[in-house]
Amino acid sequence: MPQRLRKLMGTVLLLILVVVWALGAMAVAQGRVTDLPWGLQTISYILLGTLWVIPAGLLIRWMERPDDRNSTKT
Repeated sequence: MPQRLRKLMGTVLLLILVVVWALGAMAVAQGRVTDLPWGLQTISYILLGTLWVIPAGLLIRWMERPDDRNSTKT
């Protein structure tokens, strides 16, 4: 797959990831985290706010991978 197409697909997937992650984190925070003690709430909010970086980083690494030399250009 050409890098240009991977970047287009990756951009769309990153946007979807951010929206889905934000909605999921809000649902978890409203449903479960509010019942926890303040220290665990703080840790939960930090984790919910930063763990999306791992799948985003993997997706960006895939997007930036160079093209195969053996593939034919169209």
